[in-house]
Amino acid sequence: MSNPQQLRYSKEHEWVSGAEDGVSTVGITEYAANALGDVVYAQLPEVGSTVTAGETCGELESTKSVSDLYAPVTGEVTATNDDVVGDPSLVNSAPFEGGWLFKVRVSEEPGDLLSADEYAAFSGN
Repeated sequence: MSNPQQLRYSKEHEWVSGAEDGVSTVGITEYAANALGDVVYAQLPEVGSTVTAGETCGELESTKSVSDLYAPVTGEVTATNDDVVGDPSLVNSAPFEGGWLFKVRVSEEPGDLLSADEYAAFSGN
């Protein structure tokens, strides 16, 4: 498993991209996608809603279990990935590309986000 170096990671296994025009993309890591198993349902935060770093903002349901989705940053949701809502398996097949979950206009970024190498050490992958 290779975690893209340009992303930052939360200890809840979400990733966040660097901000482009103040907006970052959020998804779950390949490690989390593998641990979940086949994702069959995605409940994502609504566009216009505010998410808070470390708090639940959605849910992913797999054939194995239901897992809360945590916001890695604080801000306003600007977009959700309709492709994932229609085909949740994208979370498994392309967690760092087409399986992204939502975009957020970041107002606050916590200081405890991990680099790719730190996340690899944390998750053991």
